[in-house]
Amino acid sequence: MAKFDIDGGLIRKLSKLLEETDLTEIEFESEGQRIRVARNSGGYRESYIPVAETGKQAGTAEEQAEKTASAKSDHPGAITSPMVGTAYVASEPESPPFVKVGDKIREGQTLIIVEAMKTMNPVLALRDGTVKEILVENGDPVEFGEALMIIE
Repeated sequence: MAKFDIDGGLIRKLSKLLEETDLTEIEFESEGQRIRVARNSGGYRESYIPVAETGKQAGTAEEQAEKTASAKSDHPGAITSPMVGTAYVASEPESPPFVKVGDKIREGQTLIIVEAMKTMNPVLALRDGTVKEILVENGDPVEFGEALMIIE
């Protein structure tokens, strides 16, 4: 197994991002290596897992859900989160959602909003299509690259 080079600066950046976004954990993957930083009772816990070994683990329900979400992110029609934040399916709590399953959408149409650091970031349709599946609910925390919906 290749030696895992620990980047302390990256860990500090991920830890600061946890504080800024109020998330409990964040994961970063690059060149076959993965770093996860998680808050635990006010402190931080770092785990280093070479990607090649992750398939060998038995897998808890949470890990299985992560794999399913990851598979959805690989779907050719997946609309993924451009950042870590909170997903909103409507412009206001009492407003109707931007889109519903079965809706026909147009390129450039707002599909969802991801709030990060008190800034509302619209996620736009990259092409025309039909909403097949919405994978998040209003107010759900989302990770960078997480599938938000499937468009076909």
